[in-house]
Amino acid sequence: MRTYLHLFCGLALAGACLAAGPVPGPSLDIPAGSEGPHATAVLAGGCFWGVEGVFERLRGVSNVVAGFSGGKASTAHYEIVSSGTTGHAESVKITYDPAQISYGRLLQVFFSVAHDPTELDRQGPDEGTQYRSAIFYSSEEQKRVAEAYIAQLDAAHIFGHRIVTQVAPLTGFYAAEAYHQHFLDRNPDNPYIATVDMPKIEALKREFPELLKKR
Repeated sequence: MRTYLHLFCGLALAGACLAAGPVPGPSLDIPAGSEGPHATAVLAGGCFWGVEGVFERLRGVSNVVAGFSGGKASTAHYEIVSSGTTGHAESVKITYDPAQISYGRLLQVFFSVAHDPTELDRQGPDEGTQYRSAIFYSSEEQKRVAEAYIAQLDAAHIFGHRIVTQVAPLTGFYAAEAYHQHFLDRNPDNPYIATVDMPKIEALKREFPELLKKR
């Protein structure tokens, strides 16, 4: 459950790139022609409000849905997931055009500005396995690219600590309640959004201006 009592401890980390320098793109990627015009990626990086807001702004992304992955359909409800006992992680399902943005580029944004991949079972002010860092792959190609990219970043010591992002098969994605969808854009003055998530949007604009949609 997101609480404002823990916001202060997250101020220094919110939206900040904790890498030693710019996060390089992946050496291995999925060829654009192999996925068709509409591909999907499911990623978990803490509170889905900010992660959704980041990916909604990318050129080539047609839809982003906030939801849950990793657990059963029967427990895919926010109040239950917030207990941290369901196996679910707050996730986003990204629909994109591989001809405009590749799976590897999505992962580069994920590791650069969307979250801190070195935090285990938490993200900034939020604690629990539901806030873990995870890549849920739907194909062997996605698995191969994700695992190779994590190994590439770790070998280059891009971050001060080892990446703890899980790479797990996608067994289901369940959309969150309607009030969670597009929460960042609908509630820019929310204290959590303003403190924790808007800095991620600013980092995205700074690090990847060439990937942004014209809004």
